[in-house]
Parts: sequence; C-alpha cells; structure tokens
Amino acid sequence: MRHTDKAFNLEGARVLITGGTGTFGQRMVRELLRMPAGPECVVILSRDEWKQSRMQAERPDEPRLRYFLGDVRDRQRLHQAFRGVDVVIHAAALKQVPAAEYNPSEAVQTNIDGALNVIDAAINTGVKRVVALSTDKACEPVNLYGATKAVAEKLFLAAGAYVGVLGEPKFAVTRYGNVTGSRGSVLEVWREAIAAGRPITITHPACTRFWMTPAEAVQLVLWTIERMEGGELVVPDLPAYRVQELAGALYMQAGKTGHPEWKVVGLRQGEKMHESMISRHEAAQFSPYSTRDEGGTYWVKDPNNPPGQTRLQPLESDTAKRLTMAQLELMIDRERLEE
Repeated sequence: MRHTDKAFNLEGARVLITGGTGTFGQRMVRELLRMPAGPECVVILSRDEWKQSRMQAERPDEPRLRYFLGDVRDRQRLHQAFRGVDVVIHAAALKQVPAAEYNPSEAVQTNIDGALNVIDAAINTGVKRVVALSTDKACEPVNLYGATKAVAEKLFLAAGAYVGVLGEPKFAVTRYGNVTGSRGSVLEVWREAIAAGRPITITHPACTRFWMTPAEAVQLVLWTIERMEGGELVVPDLPAYRVQELAGALYMQAGKTGHPEWKVVGLRQGEKMHESMISRHEAAQFSPYSTRDEGGTYWVKDPNNPPGQTRLQPLESDTAKRLTMAQLELMIDRERLEE
C-alpha cells in the first residue's frame, strides 16, 4: 500500500453497504452518519425487509439514508442499486459454518456468485472503490464457508485486471476474525444461557479464537477505503483468547462464582481448534502499516509493493497475543458500551 498525500475522502460521497442490516452494516452506518465531514448518502442493500424497517424506525428523519431491498445474487438489482454510488462495502454473505456445510449450493451462490455480481455491477456503473469483507476462515480453509470466502478474496483481488486502463473501481479485501457481539456469536448465545441458568455449550475448552469488536471492524474498513490503491488484502494484528477463559469472564461478569457450568459438545463439522489470519505460506508477502488510532498494526499484502524484507511469523490464534480473563472482562464491558 503506497504512502500518498491523496487519501480518499468520504466527504460528500455516496456509500452503499451490501448486507447493510447486519451487525457490521449497522455499526458502519452509525460511524458514517456521525462523521463531521461524512458521506452525502448511505445506501443499505439487504434482503431483510423487517430489519430495514427497524433501521428506518430508529432514524425516521435521517435524510442521508436510503434503503434497497435486494440480493447480491441478483445482478440486475445490483446494477440498479449501484448507479451513482462512489464506494461499495461488500458485507453480505452466508456466514454460518454448519449451515454452509448442509447447504453448499446456497453458500456458493451468495458468497461466490454474489461476489462476481458485485464486481460486475461496480465496474459497469462507475463505482470508485470496493472493499469486500472476508474472514480468518478463508485462510487455509477446512470448511465450505471458508472455501467460498477464499474464492471471493481471489475474485476481488484480481478484479482490477478487468478494469484495465480505466483505473476504477479499485478493489481491496479486509480479513478478520469472529466479531464479538455479532448475531449468533458466542457472547450472545452464552449470555442467554447464563441468564436462563442453563449450562453453556462449548466445543472444546482449549480452542482459541481471535478477538475483534464491531468498532474495530468498522475502523479497519474505513482505513482501507482511505488508503487503498487496488489489489490489497488488509489484515489486523489481533489478540486471541482461549474459549474456556472467555466463558469464565462472562460467568464472572454475570455475578456468578466458581467454575462455569458448561457442556462440551466437540468441534462441529468444518471447525478448527485454532484459527489463522495469515498462513505460513502467505507470511513473507505482507508488510506492516501503523494505524493512527491507538498505535495498532495492519498487515497488508499489496501487489504494488515487494514482499517485506523481514519474514512475518504466521498470525495464528494459538500463538498470537493472548488475552487474560481480566482483560477479557474489561473488553466485554467495553464492547457492551459500544453497542
């Protein structure tokens, strides 16, 4: 990613978010609307009419919001929705690992065919920048969801070749871990179980996962939009946690004492003990870039720059910076305040 004084400015831009009624989309909308010099218009594209009506009810007098019912599988609808749009944030996906294993054709149609439709519509309607959201499960995938996202990554990173001399749209991908507090996350499921006095279900106490809040996910995408030159894969340097310690932190936060009550159910089909953000095969291709907020680091795989001079160690959840139970309690509290 080149250092340039001509960073992209969202002031006065028209931004569209696919899957905009999801956890990420709603957080991104909140951030875009409170920018002092933000977009002229934010378009929410999703197939969930009930969630769209809820979002409209929360901001009934917000003139900058537009709502489109549509599905990324529908190429014609995307062409209609993308007209006049400057920036597309592609967040729509089928994300549940077991559901994708049982319904593989559905995952392919949304996550792969949908990616192709987004690329095609962005090129044909004059969009300037496209950032697609990916997942740690796309790194050395062992399940169908991860495999479809790995293909989608390749499609977006190669999409610049279709643009040719036009130079736009510019395409980039962000890859990150499980977003805490998102729909269906363990925080949501375990809180409900603890409140109801039920044992929590846990796949394996020694599993490790990366920690990322919705606010951090939003900042990663905004940072990428501002600096991208096209073809980058951007990965945050995230801390990780052991699943049993997250369970303990939630238990303590709920005012419980002693060891958390849990039921070990074993790894689900297609699930890993540990996740990877950057594999050992990719490690030499990334370079570090410091962020302005809190001095964090993003790792960028950039076709415009040669591989880093020093070899990066793989970013894996079992060897990443480990959060203690006390740190997890503090971060869970912070995550709730951000809601």
